[in-house]
Amino acid sequence: MRRLAPAALLTLAMVVLGSYVYLSRRVVVQLQREAAQEGVMYANIYRALTDTSESETSATAALLDLSRHITRRGVPVIVTDAEGRPTAAANLPFEVGADPDQPQVRAYVARLDAENPPVTAPGVGTVHYGYTPLVQRLRVIPVLQALLIGSLIAAAVYALRTRGRAEREKTWAGMAREAAHQLGTPLSSLSGWVELLSEREGDGMTASAVTHMRGDLARLDRVANRFERIGHPPRRDEVNVAELARNICAYFRERAPTLAHTVRVVCQQPDGPVMVHGDAVLLEWAIEALVKNALDALAGRGGTVTVSVEQGVNGDTRVRVADDGPGVPREFRARVFEPGFTTKRSGWGIGLSLAKRIVEENHLGRLVLAPMDQGASFDIILPT
Repeated sequence: MRRLAPAALLTLAMVVLGSYVYLSRRVVVQLQREAAQEGVMYANIYRALTDTSESETSATAALLDLSRHITRRGVPVIVTDAEGRPTAAANLPFEVGADPDQPQVRAYVARLDAENPPVTAPGVGTVHYGYTPLVQRLRVIPVLQALLIGSLIAAAVYALRTRGRAEREKTWAGMAREAAHQLGTPLSSLSGWVELLSEREGDGMTASAVTHMRGDLARLDRVANRFERIGHPPRRDEVNVAELARNICAYFRERAPTLAHTVRVVCQQPDGPVMVHGDAVLLEWAIEALVKNALDALAGRGGTVTVSVEQGVNGDTRVRVADDGPGVPREFRARVFEPGFTTKRSGWGIGLSLAKRIVEENHLGRLVLAPMDQGASFDIILPT
């Protein structure tokens, strides 16, 4: 939506502005034409009034000329007799025929009377008339003006919000890069201490601890690298998602609870590689955020976290992180991806929103909460 909103607002503004200019031009042309017709009509009427040779014939001619001008201007007119039967009609939006006394014409009388009050002429009948086509067009102009002003206001509000968000994101990107820079010194120091420990002979417990510490150091190094990626254009490398998921499962499997409330981390993926285009560091970050969310849901109760990778029938790649925990309450399903929203007491509410942004904005994919009978399941769908 963020990518489509500016183009949609600009398109709407251009369409409304173009319609307004086109309609205004048509109105001006119609006013010029009607002004010329009225000039001819007034000239004929004054000439008939000043003609004393055959006043009755001239007056009749002037009235006939006036009737023709009204017809040419497109004014819808219906003349009815004393009993309300139509005796003449002109400029109606449907064919009348030779006999104007029709149910459709009688029904249209009420519409004309709603536009203008009828005029009763002795010896002629009651004249019912409506708006000219010019007036109909003029009634549309305020609506177009309101739409144009509304679209411009919406564009201005969106621009201001986008500018403020861009400034905040720039600040956070700078802080993230500074944090990555500050992590470099203790990481180097810890790496040296681990090397010293590995050179000393010790029991198996020390060797195992050194192995895990090296894994944690490698993870910290990747975390620092993630922060450095914030604010940079996304990369489009060849990434083996199956291997990525396998490494994530191996890391969390060693650190999941195994005593009172055992949590199993299961990885399911094809035997061969599953390749996508993207940023391996950011994709790993998104998948880890989903796995952490699942582990938090199983805290204190135990269960299974399943990370599966498969290719869909249309060529897309789906990475699913599912757990058999309590699931997401129905009233919270629409808000789980909102920044700052969390149901945990100590949560920050940024893991799922960060994962969604990585998947959708950096990789043009989708992150959805899939329907489940038990537990929660999040699907990362990546294009080919």
